[in-house]
Amino acid sequence: MEWTVKELAERAGISGRTLRHYHRIELLNPDRVGSNGYRYYGSDAVARLQRILLLRSAGMALADIAAVLASEETSEAEREALETHLARLASDRETIDRRIAAVQHTLAMRREGQEPQMDVMLQGFNDSYEAEVVQRWGRDAFDASNRWWHAKSISQQREWKNNAESLLARWRELHDEGHEPDSAIAQEHAGVHLEWFAAIPGTPTHSGDTKKAAAMVLGMADQYESNPEFHRSFGSEASASFAARALRIHVQQTP
Repeated sequence: MEWTVKELAERAGISGRTLRHYHRIELLNPDRVGSNGYRYYGSDAVARLQRILLLRSAGMALADIAAVLASEETSEAEREALETHLARLASDRETIDRRIAAVQHTLAMRREGQEPQMDVMLQGFNDSYEAEVVQRWGRDAFDASNRWWHAKSISQQREWKNNAESLLARWRELHDEGHEPDSAIAQEHAGVHLEWFAAIPGTPTHSGDTKKAAAMVLGMADQYESNPEFHRSFGSEASASFAARALRIHVQQTP
């Protein structure tokens, strides 16, 4: 039994153009090409097409499907390819979920007649530092903090941002007043700063891992000193450096 392109396309629910494309990329070759130029497909080609369409329906790329079908251990290769594809889809879903949450927040602000803020609406709590957060503390840490951030209402996000700005402004005040990083008042505020870290899910301070928490605080202190974005957040490079030194002292003095 043989089928032409038109006949097989109709039976498979795809277009003849798709079948011809599969032939061009050598993913699915016809059993023979007649003198009239028609392609004819037999039972083996039909069985291969069924595998192709099954994997394609899962969203797998044609190049990956070709690699699976070319393997001598087709079943094992197919399983491994599907597992890899599933992991990729799960990662894509997390990204899409974050974008959905951002759009939902934007809509909420529009309904309130307010203008969305770029840093709150289009980004998560630490999206700008995703690569660094994942490298230092893992994907779970990044995802936990982003879920926590996007679960907040707009008013809660604004309240949190205001508190964060007040926290940094206090460091600027202490520096401008001439206090030393190891002074009692600076060390008291360093403790407040650590409590602020601990309120953020995904951070080592939140989980109570003392060793990793100390490493995180020291790492953030380095960022405060070296990253111009933090200099702006603290109001000046000197204030950011003052906070960094005070936090290092606080960590070193903590049992």
